[in-house]
Formats: sequence, structure tokens, C-alpha cells
Amino acid sequence: MKIFLFTILSFCLSSAAFAAGKEVTYTINDQSYQGYYVSPSADAPLVLLIHDWDGLTDYEVKRADMLAEMGYSVFAADLFGAGVRPTKMEDKRQHTGELYKDRTKMNSLMSGALDVAKEQGANTANTVVMGYCFGGAAALEMARSGADVKGFATFHGGLSTPEGQDYSKTKGKLLIMHGSADTAITMDQFAALTNELESSGINHEMITYSGAPHAFTVFGSDRYREDADKKSWQRFSEFLKEVTQ
Repeated sequence: MKIFLFTILSFCLSSAAFAAGKEVTYTINDQSYQGYYVSPSADAPLVLLIHDWDGLTDYEVKRADMLAEMGYSVFAADLFGAGVRPTKMEDKRQHTGELYKDRTKMNSLMSGALDVAKEQGANTANTVVMGYCFGGAAALEMARSGADVKGFATFHGGLSTPEGQDYSKTKGKLLIMHGSADTAITMDQFAALTNELESSGINHEMITYSGAPHAFTVFGSDRYREDADKKSWQRFSEFLKEVTQ
């Protein structure tokens, strides 16, 4: 895997709340990516944030800044490529589908993002990986790969374990937060993962939120559920303190 840091640019967004962060353009295996890095201090624990299936957008940047205000460094990784921010359903399915079919590439992009975060000065020895929807599925992929981090958290993420994989290499604690009204990722899948993690002896916590559909944390969406969003964010905040001490 080849990683080169090309340019670090100011992240040009209209909101002054994003002034502390910066866009980081980097290359993995000859392809260019655009991540977002924000850090309150050099020794702050790191959160590696993996985006939803529409790529790294203002939503992930907002969540990164929220975490920075809580005292965490955040690298919001780009798994699709510089400028690839799909808006059409078929394009979103294409880009996520390509990575679901190439799990080796998916893992290399996430481990590469950690390397880039380290180049930015992040404390990668004290890291939690988290993701939304597709990003949640990616975070669990990283957990199964045996990545040496403190924990993994998912918000309404994909929960299925691919054939031939398991959690025997998992090192960090898992926090799974899921809407019980999610029809895209069903409670049957939630229960199956619960059984799998329990039988494998994996340290995990799994929470459901009543009435919450898929993507219940996405601000401004008709699927947004404030109660579930606030409760899941509070639990995630506590989780970060527990595992990064």
C-alpha cells in the first residue's frame, strides 16, 4: 500500500464553526482522496470517522467538529475518492457495492486513513473507529480485520458478517446503536450479530431505539429522530471516555 500526502488546504465552508478543521488531500495506491482533520490538541484521543454512502459531506464534517469540541481529534476519511460525492441512488449503490466486493481495498483505505491522521499529528495509539450507515458496516469490517484500536461504534450501520469472516481477531469493544424501526437493516440482522458476538466472546454493547428508522441521526432528513439521535450521541460520548482512558 502506497500513501503520499499531497496538499493540506483550508476547508472552505461558510460556517465559522469549521474554521479549526482542514481538508487533507492524500493518495492511497495511486488514487486521490479528500479527508477532513480537526484536532483540539496533540495528545487528544483520535476518532476515525467513516462516512455514509453519499461520501464525505458537510454532515460528517459537522459531526467531526462536534467531537473536536468535546476534546477529540477526528479524521473523517474518504473511501470513495476525491470529488466523488454521489447524489443519485444508483451511484451510491455503485460506490458502496464496489467496496463491499473488495474488502481488502476497504480495509486498506481505512488503515491508510489512520496513517494519514498520524502524519497530521494525531494520537493513533488511542483511537476509536466510528461510522454511519455504510460507514458503520465499514467500521465493523475494520473490527473483524483485527485493527489495533480501542473501540468501534456504529450508528444505523450495516450488521451482516460476510461469508468466511468472523470476529475472532477483534481487539476493541463494540458499540452498536440501531433503530428498531429500521427496515433496511432488520432486527433479525441485529439479533444475529448479537448472537455471533456473544458466542465469540466479544466485548460488546448493542442498543435499539424505538420508532427510529434507518439514518435516524441525519439532521434535516424526514428520517431524523431527535430523541434517538440525542440518546445515541450521549452513549457514544460516554463510550469514548470509557475506552480511551
